[in-house]
Amino acid sequence: MAQSRPAAAPWWRSAVIYQVYVRSFADGDGDGTGDLAGVRARLPYLAELGVDALWFTPWYVSPLKDGGYDVADYRAIDPAFGTLAEAEKLIAEARELGIRTIVDVVPNHVSDQHPWFRAALAAGPGSPERELFHFRPGRGPDGDLPPNDWPSQFVGSTEPVWTPLPDGDWYLHLFTPEQPDLNWAHPAVRQEHEDILRFWFERGVAGVRIDSAALLAKDPALTDLADAPDPHPFVDRDELHDIYRSWRTVADDYDGVFVGEVWLPDPERFARYLRPDELHTAFNFAFLSCPWDAGRLRASIDTTLAEHAPVGAPATWVLCNHDITRTVTRYGCADTGFDFAAKTFGTPTDLALGTRRARAAALLSLALPGAVYVYQGEELGLPEADIPLDRIQDPMHARSGGTDPGRDGCRVPLPWEAGAPHAGFGAQEEPWLPQPAGWAAYAADRQAADPGSMLALYRRAIALRPEFGDGPLTWLPAPEGVLAFTRAPGVSCVVNLADAPADLPGHTELLLASGPLDPDGRLPKDTAAWLRA
Repeated sequence: MAQSRPAAAPWWRSAVIYQVYVRSFADGDGDGTGDLAGVRARLPYLAELGVDALWFTPWYVSPLKDGGYDVADYRAIDPAFGTLAEAEKLIAEARELGIRTIVDVVPNHVSDQHPWFRAALAAGPGSPERELFHFRPGRGPDGDLPPNDWPSQFVGSTEPVWTPLPDGDWYLHLFTPEQPDLNWAHPAVRQEHEDILRFWFERGVAGVRIDSAALLAKDPALTDLADAPDPHPFVDRDELHDIYRSWRTVADDYDGVFVGEVWLPDPERFARYLRPDELHTAFNFAFLSCPWDAGRLRASIDTTLAEHAPVGAPATWVLCNHDITRTVTRYGCADTGFDFAAKTFGTPTDLALGTRRARAAALLSLALPGAVYVYQGEELGLPEADIPLDRIQDPMHARSGGTDPGRDGCRVPLPWEAGAPHAGFGAQEEPWLPQPAGWAAYAADRQAADPGSMLALYRRAIALRPEFGDGPLTWLPAPEGVLAFTRAPGVSCVVNLADAPADLPGHTELLLASGPLDPDGRLPKDTAAWLRA
């Protein structure tokens, strides 16, 4: 009797997922704003890159006060991007190319233009409509003090998280005043979001990314942070897990997948979100923010794998995203880690050094066990752009009093064609954010013709990635400053972060390297290689 073959692991456990920031990806109608038509036209590029899925940051109707994370209608596409029918076509066309779609849901808050919030403002204090949010009278003799002392979730912001209304109520917004927080203790809020999940699963999406996943539940008493350090009044509260168990039953009906944005320093608390009946995956921010240092990277990798092991969840690896300084710029700075609080104008960087390290980091991350996220333009080696002060749109800049440059520098529209207007992003109007001088040098068409380009490296690495198999990571003996590991018998990854070239372990084939070996066949500093033993 023939033995049955083991079932294949779910696609999401080892996927390469490409993040699309629609507004800056490709402009199909020439109005200066990226749109779904632009994405559809570039699907062959994404298929050639070899990615398994696309994660779209919010494409819903929004006033765009915070890059679309202020949602006014989850069941409609913002007219600047296209229509719901076009989104359905995009999901279907991508799937025909073997590419799945992940949408972004922002459950902590909505836009102040959302029908629920507009109704709450009109209804007045004590109304049922206001119970869907967090409305409270002010403190102090005249009610002119905020209801509590909670801080903004925009790092560096000195702005309050409560906004007063003429009727005496204040409303809570952990982010901007245009993003009022929902009351997740209200059953209508829970039901609405489960209906939203079903709406998008019915349209063929394969998964949902959950924004600010650890912030939804609030202390019912809205206790001052100073008086309630443990448990935290609005971060990582135990009530969240019941919410996500309920969500999981919805996802399971459609074979859908969740990825949570969970920023938590406690590995044990983090792992709770990844129990088998909750979220499937969560972003690994410790690796993203880790400096370019062999010891710290190895510790981050070991910690990540260890905290996922008890719940059997796959790790995720990401080097940057729409909120984070671009990799080639960050790795060229004196401080190669990332901290929102440390962002300033004018930080010097060595782009040649940063690019060399980013190429090595690409091979490192793509060799690790789990899923990998690639932020649009990362495969082109785009640097962080300096945005003129009068063009900055990110609210982090304004809410910091102008000290934080904001996140627009990593959101600049992509360069597609070196010889086309606006580097091929769109043919007519100037892009919504200005492209720096020399941006065309990074254009996809130019890199596609260059076998040594960053794009060529990513295409080759993603194609070769299955060579590593789906086994666990095993560290190999290596000199100080060198990371070496294997995932499958006979295939290894070596990354040299030491100051001197490193001898490669015995091998029969050099599968891929992030840069050329030295004349003696050694691996130079800030270079990675994939080897077959």
